[in-house]
Amino acid sequence: MQIVMGVTGGIAAYKACEVVSRLKKLGHEVDVIMTENATRLVAPLTFETLSKRPVCVDTFTRTESWDVKHVSLAQKADLFLVAPATANLMAKLACGIADDMLTTTLLATKAPILLAPAMNTSMWTADATQANLRTLQARGVHFVGPESGFLACGDTGAGRMSEPVQIVEAAEKLLHPCRDLEGLRVLVTAGPTLERIDPVRYLTNDSSGKMGYAIAAAAQARGASVTLVSGPVHLATPTGVTVIPVVSTQDLYDAMMAHCSSQDIIIQAAAPADYRPAVTAPEKLKKQDGQPFTLTLVENPDVAKAVGEQKKPGQILVGFAAETEHLLENAQKKLGKKHLDMIVANDVTQAGAGFGVDTNIVTLITHDDASELPMLPKSEVAARILDKVSELRTKAN
Repeated sequence: MQIVMGVTGGIAAYKACEVVSRLKKLGHEVDVIMTENATRLVAPLTFETLSKRPVCVDTFTRTESWDVKHVSLAQKADLFLVAPATANLMAKLACGIADDMLTTTLLATKAPILLAPAMNTSMWTADATQANLRTLQARGVHFVGPESGFLACGDTGAGRMSEPVQIVEAAEKLLHPCRDLEGLRVLVTAGPTLERIDPVRYLTNDSSGKMGYAIAAAAQARGASVTLVSGPVHLATPTGVTVIPVVSTQDLYDAMMAHCSSQDIIIQAAAPADYRPAVTAPEKLKKQDGQPFTLTLVENPDVAKAVGEQKKPGQILVGFAAETEHLLENAQKKLGKKHLDMIVANDVTQAGAGFGVDTNIVTLITHDDASELPMLPKSEVAARILDKVSELRTKAN
């Protein structure tokens, strides 16, 4: 595999030598890009000797080939690793600044990016750095560390770069994605439902579908045959996923009843409307000269409960609980009532969680335990959910 590795001017740059060595021993090709400050700590010749390839430092260095170096490196990378990643590097990447060879190549790459932060504790915990961290995570940038321990400045705390073996393990996971769902059929629901009042008005909710779509994409990447039952959203269909579009909760119910019995895993991340108008007006309703207007609602079918009542032996059912109060208590009630193996609970009133955003803060609740996750990109939350699903399947078998 082709790895481009950035080395910045942190004191932990010396550890990057071992990272390159370990990656080479695993059979990877490694191209190293150093910042000017990094060369003050470790000589480029050291990395050239370890990688058996020339080190890039200057964007404008002339080479024998005619390719544009920062573009060609960005395009060839299967993984872009930066170790150490300083606060300065994180800030530039978060803001899209491309003012040297490393940041220019980072901005041009489509490869997964893995950062190994290294800095003083005060710099790591600074509001600006934490804001940059959240921005990068929301964009799908991966992180390994930092760890807590004794720092070069003499302080003890968070900010120490992860050990080379940990960094290489994280890189290997990104280079060789898990295929633990190979051959399994996974049904995912996503997005809101829409209940018509009249031809121009409807009842719905704020669900964007991002969480369900992230789960569908992650399951497909892990080898599953994925069917995505989706309410009205503005998202691109994940590669290799079959989409069944629905509008109303009744549509969702019908689709689930038609497909749930043939699935190995069902993950219901949609937010169906609980109620619908008793009557949908055939024409646009008009104002009534200041008179009160009453809209009579009737209850929609409980899709998750209906699916649970038809659960097959060996099938894994996962539900979601978007709550505004009594999060764990309400989620645990749904876990039992709807015959679920796991429920993903989130408080949608929290900043960075819930509808419309690219991150989420969830607790994974099973009949045996509960795991509270920090704020993570929805892509990472999807991975954690599928990890737990695989664990549940292993226990069941």
